[in-house]
Amino acid sequence: MNRKLLLIQPSPYGPNGRPVKKGRLHFVGLALPLLAALTPDFWSVEICLETIEDVPFDTDADLVGISTMGHGIIRSFDISDAFRARGKTVVLGGYMASLMPDEARKHCDAVLIGDAEDLWHTVLADVEQGSLQPLYESKLKKLRPPVPRYELLTAKRIGAWLPVQAGRGCPHSCSFCSVHCLYRGTYLQRPVEDVMRDVRRVRELGYRRFLLLDDNIHASPAYLRALCREIEPLGMQWMSQCAITIARDPVLLACLAASGCTTLSFGLESISAESLQTLDKDWADPGEYPALIAAIRKAGIAVSTEMVIGADGDTPDSICATADFIEACQIVLPRFYILTPIPGTDFFRQMKDAGRLCDENIHAYDGTRAVHHARRMDAGEVTTAYWELYDRIYSLRSILHRTLLNRHVWRKPSQLALYLAANLYYRHHIRQRIPPNIF
Repeated sequence: MNRKLLLIQPSPYGPNGRPVKKGRLHFVGLALPLLAALTPDFWSVEICLETIEDVPFDTDADLVGISTMGHGIIRSFDISDAFRARGKTVVLGGYMASLMPDEARKHCDAVLIGDAEDLWHTVLADVEQGSLQPLYESKLKKLRPPVPRYELLTAKRIGAWLPVQAGRGCPHSCSFCSVHCLYRGTYLQRPVEDVMRDVRRVRELGYRRFLLLDDNIHASPAYLRALCREIEPLGMQWMSQCAITIARDPVLLACLAASGCTTLSFGLESISAESLQTLDKDWADPGEYPALIAAIRKAGIAVSTEMVIGADGDTPDSICATADFIEACQIVLPRFYILTPIPGTDFFRQMKDAGRLCDENIHAYDGTRAVHHARRMDAGEVTTAYWELYDRIYSLRSILHRTLLNRHVWRKPSQLALYLAANLYYRHHIRQRIPPNIF
């Protein structure tokens, strides 16, 4: 008997109370095409990316699967409620539902906690037999997924990059990090030949760029070197993220650049050593950041950064210094996040136990405002400082300084248009008070 599965990647709500919509989704997630690949052939699969499409609430699907990412989880709950009101069976999955399964369970028929590879066939079999369970959970022991069904994405209004996964989890234990709180130090890497299988599939589909998904691709330098040697002959471009400490290995950086790595993103979090210590990230030394960034640029790789605002070491002066740091280092694509105690993380429990949460209603956890009091700044001050920082860094003056007047960018003029366009794209959303963390 043929069945139909609808998989949805919701878009978070904007300040107008409606889902954020864009003309193109430049970087797409991997979860939905991977779930589609795990689904038996007698199920037809449709993917909906709400940022660029409307949710088909009148679907004839037998099962609706909805992902939960970041503050978009509120939209995930609302979509799920709407489908269940129409009599549809709904499964919620993703890291946010995994971190708060009790809350997620209120809005769906089943919650899939953690990774889907060892569970998805069981979920579908239970749907077929009418015996769906409220919770499914399994700890993944090896990472050997099938080739994602990228072809379900390529006809949509997406960008020039497709995602390829190398590893999952992270060896570090930062208290605020959802990845740590979900995997607890577990880090799984795929065999190089499996990663290359997916890279070649991306190339077969006509794409010459890919995102290498891994929360710390530098966890095994030998593995990364081997992967780069395999990628290099394909003549492709790629981006990834890892710890800034990769800059201490100039030979490896040269290997990355030769293989087509154009940009690396680094979760610097803060230039305050005190803040890093309170976030259990004291293995990082912010005093090294400028020299490490310079080393990465010397290798011909552009630097993107992610930092949080509202840690216990933060003050109005330190946030001003953060802006100075970004401009002095001419970071081409900086992103900032209000430090949010996501329910289910260690940081949430710490803030709750200390009585420092100012709002426990998860509908307030939308990424645009602080919901806890930092040690030296209250929630309102953090929120104000966050948007002032974004306004300064994405002013036209700062954008020009970090892109057109950045001599490092001119080493690869073909990338200049990309970085400039991305900055202007971010500026457009910042002016609407939409955090620019979805593409």
